[in-house]
Amino acid sequence: MNDILYIVVPCYKEEEVLPETAKRLKEKMNGLIENGKISESSRIVFVNDGSTDSTWEIIKELHASDKLFSGINLSRNRGHQNALLAGLMTVIEHSDVSISMDADLQDDINAVDKMLDKYYEGFDIVYGVRSRRDTDTFFKRFSAESFYKLMELLGAKVVFNHADYRLMSKRALKGLNEFKEVNLFLRGIIPMIGYKSTTVEYERGERFAGESKYPLKKMLAFAFEGITSLSIAPIRFIGSLGILLMIIAVILFAMGFGLILSSIWFISGIQLLCIRVIGEYLGKIYLETKARPRFIVEEFLNER
Repeated sequence: MNDILYIVVPCYKEEEVLPETAKRLKEKMNGLIENGKISESSRIVFVNDGSTDSTWEIIKELHASDKLFSGINLSRNRGHQNALLAGLMTVIEHSDVSISMDADLQDDINAVDKMLDKYYEGFDIVYGVRSRRDTDTFFKRFSAESFYKLMELLGAKVVFNHADYRLMSKRALKGLNEFKEVNLFLRGIIPMIGYKSTTVEYERGERFAGESKYPLKKMLAFAFEGITSLSIAPIRFIGSLGILLMIIAVILFAMGFGLILSSIWFISGIQLLCIRVIGEYLGKIYLETKARPRFIVEEFLNER
């Protein structure tokens, strides 16, 4: 019961919160090491996703002062999902088990203990699931829950109320490495690995400092990315919609309704929407065929 744990924390412009995050994670890791739950070779890995502030300088200072801290510097900003994948794939040969979490301290780090308990019980993947959303606004709570329900309706398997706070064994990470798509939505990809998994509940707190990296516009884009990355149901919906509109047109014509102008505007809007959805899938195919690297690691600070 002393496997090597690497906690992977993607960071983008986190200079305000990083010192406190490092302090709390260090306390947690030292406690786990003292209790014999993880190896002394365990590490906290901060992944700098092309930050333009002093995030990378802080990470280098942490590494220089304590070997418990490691750092990965990406060559440029690649987005949260790519930064998280970069961290996980970089530590795959250094760790027996990894836990990913955000840097904003909203994820309850005490859930790490429960995740490790499940890991030692034989689970390869342990999802951190929010027990409630009391800290969210009504709009955020409604939109988030609607997203999970919509994903399920479209046939995409995601874990309800789970973000990217999870534990993965080395075997699970190697399974994740077999997925080569450029369009990343890890919350949907990881359940496809298929190894034994479970969940632990935790309460998500307020952000300690700084601003959220996911305003409404980004949240909507992320949701659209997830839907189109995991499901072709929208394409099939377009076909069904076309048939429905044809039936409605025939019925209106048979009833003697003209409605020419309104029908033109309505159908034109539907056509543009359909073209947009089809274009999204074509764009994804284009990016996949180019097979560009999902991330490039410029520097990896790590001591064994």
